[in-house]
Amino acid sequence: MCRFLAYLGEPVFLNELVCAPTHSLIHQSLHATEAKTETNGDGFGIGWYGERREPGVYRDVCPAWSDENLVNLCSQVRASAFFGHVRASTGTATTRANCHPFAHGRHLFMHNGQIGDYHRIKRRLEALIPDDLYDHRRGTTDSEAIFLLALANGLVEDPIGAMETTFAAVRELMQAAKITEPLRFTALLTDGVTLTAYRWACDGRPPSLYFRESEAGIVVVSEPIDGCREGWQVVPKGGTLQARRGHPAIVKKGGEARRIAA
Repeated sequence: MCRFLAYLGEPVFLNELVCAPTHSLIHQSLHATEAKTETNGDGFGIGWYGERREPGVYRDVCPAWSDENLVNLCSQVRASAFFGHVRASTGTATTRANCHPFAHGRHLFMHNGQIGDYHRIKRRLEALIPDDLYDHRRGTTDSEAIFLLALANGLVEDPIGAMETTFAAVRELMQAAKITEPLRFTALLTDGVTLTAYRWACDGRPPSLYFRESEAGIVVVSEPIDGCREGWQVVPKGGTLQARRGHPAIVKKGGEARRIAA
């Protein structure tokens, strides 16, 4: 499983969250504590929002812990919204096109999880993606396929409803193929102003997801970057978190929402 981090709030240098903390994302690329594998060395990526409408993206196949360019870039880039991701492949090739985050227009998406026995439904899943969106497919991962299908299902207008529709479509394909391995989906979506985090799984065992709010903004992580759970809140299993810059986050579960104080 992968590890990731998202930030939305007042502008900060990326290295303050991606590199500097005790249990930073770079540290987790080699020493994750809440993942199936301790090492997440099958590439990395960062995406950030600067002065242009669409985000910048930097991805590579080398391990995050060994890339000096990543450290240098993070120390120079200051952004009000950004993603960071370190990858542990679940079966697809280690290529730049398969590294997260994935971008489409103004949106960034990244995923931690997998479609069980993905290779058995890959062709049928890709067939559900409309031609105009399939033209944007660059890699071979289940994550990118889910993102493009969700866009077709109205992700921009309805981030939760569109993903629920997509999740159901994937499950239908899995059931038709008699796949018993689970679909696990902990993921993040942003347009630089809003952020949606999902923690879903068909077997009730989604990958970990935490968040912490302050006056400056919100940080969402696979595991706490300071190595301490104190001060972090858990996104519940089956839950969705939605945040907008300058507003408190809302966590939804089972159609119910509860406002979390900043």
